[in-house]
Amino acid sequence: MTQELDKTFDPAAIEARWYDHWETNGLFRPERPDATPFTIVNPPPNVTGSLHIGHALDNTLQDVVVRYERMRGKDALWVVGTDHAGIATQMVVERNLASQGVKRTDMPREAFVDHVWEWKGQSGGTITRQLRRLGCSMDWSREQFTMDPHFTRAVVKVFVDLYEQGLLYRDKRLVNWDPALKTAISDLEVEAREVQGHMWHFKYPLAGGETYTYVERDAEGNVTLEEERDYIAIATTRPETMLGDGAVAIHPSDARYAPIVGKLCEIPVGPKEHRRLIPIITDDYPDPAFGSGAVKITGAHDENDYGVAQRNGIPMYRLMDEVAAMRSDGAPYPQAAARAREIAQGAPFDAKEVDTLNLVPDEYRGLDRYEARKRVVADIDAEGLMIGVEDKAIMQPFGDRGGVVIEPMLTDQWYVDAKTLAQGPIEAVKDGRIEIVPKTWEKTFFNWMENIQPWCVSRQLWWGHRIPAWYDAAGKVYVAETEEAAQAQAGEGVALTRDEDVLDTWFSSALWPFATLGWPERTKLLERHYPNDLLISGFDILFFWDARMAMQGMHFMKEVPWKRLYLHGLVRAGDGAKMSKSKGNVVDPLILIDKYGADALRFFMCAMESQGRDVKMDEGRVEGYRNFATKLWNATRFCQSNGIGASETLHAPDATHAVNKWIVGEVVETLAQIDKAMADLRFDAAANAIYHFAWDTFCDWYLELIKGQIDHETRAIAGWVLDQILVMLHPFMPFITEELWHAQANYQGGDRPYELIVAKWPEPNAAADPAAKAEVEWLIDLTRSLRTAKNELGLAQGAKLEAWLATPSDIASKVLSGNPAALERVARLTAVHTSPAPGGAAMQVGAGSDALVIPLEGLIDIEAEKARLTRALAASEKEAGALAGRLSNAAFVERAKPEAVAKARADHAHHAAEAQRLRSALERLG
Repeated sequence: MTQELDKTFDPAAIEARWYDHWETNGLFRPERPDATPFTIVNPPPNVTGSLHIGHALDNTLQDVVVRYERMRGKDALWVVGTDHAGIATQMVVERNLASQGVKRTDMPREAFVDHVWEWKGQSGGTITRQLRRLGCSMDWSREQFTMDPHFTRAVVKVFVDLYEQGLLYRDKRLVNWDPALKTAISDLEVEAREVQGHMWHFKYPLAGGETYTYVERDAEGNVTLEEERDYIAIATTRPETMLGDGAVAIHPSDARYAPIVGKLCEIPVGPKEHRRLIPIITDDYPDPAFGSGAVKITGAHDENDYGVAQRNGIPMYRLMDEVAAMRSDGAPYPQAAARAREIAQGAPFDAKEVDTLNLVPDEYRGLDRYEARKRVVADIDAEGLMIGVEDKAIMQPFGDRGGVVIEPMLTDQWYVDAKTLAQGPIEAVKDGRIEIVPKTWEKTFFNWMENIQPWCVSRQLWWGHRIPAWYDAAGKVYVAETEEAAQAQAGEGVALTRDEDVLDTWFSSALWPFATLGWPERTKLLERHYPNDLLISGFDILFFWDARMAMQGMHFMKEVPWKRLYLHGLVRAGDGAKMSKSKGNVVDPLILIDKYGADALRFFMCAMESQGRDVKMDEGRVEGYRNFATKLWNATRFCQSNGIGASETLHAPDATHAVNKWIVGEVVETLAQIDKAMADLRFDAAANAIYHFAWDTFCDWYLELIKGQIDHETRAIAGWVLDQILVMLHPFMPFITEELWHAQANYQGGDRPYELIVAKWPEPNAAADPAAKAEVEWLIDLTRSLRTAKNELGLAQGAKLEAWLATPSDIASKVLSGNPAALERVARLTAVHTSPAPGGAAMQVGAGSDALVIPLEGLIDIEAEKARLTRALAASEKEAGALAGRLSNAAFVERAKPEAVAKARADHAHHAAEAQRLRSALERLG
């Protein structure tokens, strides 16, 4: 009994059914113990996440590669899992508890962690369900989570090993501090925003009322200002940080301040009798041409100042607590200020002592940083030491999750010696063991890795991998894999307290390529699938994840984590802008899947993924690829209606007809294009090769050419070609291809012995036939030329014509003698005479090297048509000329709205093309 396809292609009706079938039957990783392994790991999405358009791009590209390699017979393993996402998950659970009137701090740490695990069990699988909707053929049987027991063991071992090797240590350094979350955060979690702020200019009086001659000169050295000053002018956007100044710095070349280098100046805030003094130093950091040329150095609260303070041995005074309020701990201000004055005048100090000094005047202690700012400005102004204030747009760092301004903060954290670990990956990229694609990213990679800073790996959270470190009463640290081991180090009876911090999630995800395979156990899976073959990642996590995997993988496995690293761009809005919720231009991939199907979205992502470029979102193109799927669906229905079913052979059937030889050759050439594109990771080239073959070559030409003459050979060839299309298209459009693969067999009353997902990649065992190719392309060329000519002259496309070709080429002779039916049905030529053409008005159409003459007498009014075309040509040329003049006007291009300029260019291109078309039509009329 035969079964025909439905008339309408409905993606929703087939997607869930086929995905469930693949997963239930273990087809994402079929048993292939003797096959060549191929391994890829997905960048683990946050367990709190939902599928966004960036995930759709990243995972589509990975799935295309995995399906391709699986069909090529590889033992393809796509490792899948989710990241515990310390900050994001803790925030979600805290919000849930807050909605019930409960705070995290109302319960013990262990109880809160239990709440997180409960949430994970109920709501943590959202994104993995959505990845299934996209069609991702991951090995779900081995789904990983970065807080799984085996993974936690790996994380703890890495921490302890690095510590014992001297590559991980505790230090007081500057970090990005999020006052809302009360934790250090990574650079990736900081978002720079432009806000309207102020720049305040203050006088820092010289110690003891000393004065100097301040001189300014112009570029020629002429004096433009000379006056006696008893101060140095400072500008700042954060006046509250003045309380922690350790010095004022000027550039060594700045002659204006040469007389006061090495002297002391006074911070103009706080009780007058206890004003602090700080030295005036030189450093290359200040820019003499910016502001006053003098910069206050607050090493504990500014990244640039931190570097100056380190280079020059300047004390770094911490001003704020964990919520960015001014410190209220420590000795009263007069006592702390007195000690700071001694340090400024050369008294020895150490960092621990400096950290205990609270230099916030008593009246500011406990104030929010912005309230303290108001008070500091008001008090300085009241004393007459404020020079002025200016409105200024400034870039401020915001925490992307906490939503408040980040405070650079000097805190005790755990650090990894990234500079040492970076050496292995640097050499691996240089010698080719790691290939970065596109190669243009290598320069960026080297620049960052060769200048890498210590990696802060601790976070002040409750959810995450607890740092395996314990402290005794004196503060001595004991690092071990278990508390028992730490106690053994400390000795019996020594009371130990565990470190409260957890590890940065990037620390654990850096182990993803090998911990997911069973490390630290030397499992068979690890031996077989490490190193991975490929990593596909957005360029934006090159340093936060990719580079750290390279460092940890090479250090612990003594091999690169993957052989190739492919970096794709971002998905942007149609106008090129970055997508953001605040702009309202975010695109939900699930809505697109609902509307057009997963296959259409996937194909769009691949066709638009050009190495080194961002993908501009274009829903119209997604719809276009939905139409492509419909086209293939209808072509399959046409095949079924003409008795063309599934092929029974892997190799191409024998062909004698030119059209069949030609289509077999086109399969061979398309396959070669796809294989080369996939080898080069050119997803756009691979997608476009199969698109044009399926739509143009097969659907538009081959099926049209064989209509009415489908014999046994042609049925076999057509069925085989359709099979090859389904196989080659499957990595890009898995759902519709699997459906049609089985529909073709079901139509004949049978079924496929295996699913398309595990079918063999094409092996045509054939070659292109140049002679057949030349014949068919001559016929196609003729048909296109005729259709264009008819359109230009206003003739109906269905009009049947006669042509004359007095001296046909060899190819033309073969076509004319062997394809009379196709000439009439496709080219709409009832006859082609091989004799001189009759006199009178005629048009010429080209096909290869031949020029066919087609008389027009009786078909159109020649003179009237000439007059019409001449008028239309004049109008188009006039409009094109006017637009060209406007576009050559620099004032218009520079001052008009971008959309107006774009429209003018598009209109000009349209009228210029129309004018050329009309000129061609007139030439045809003679």
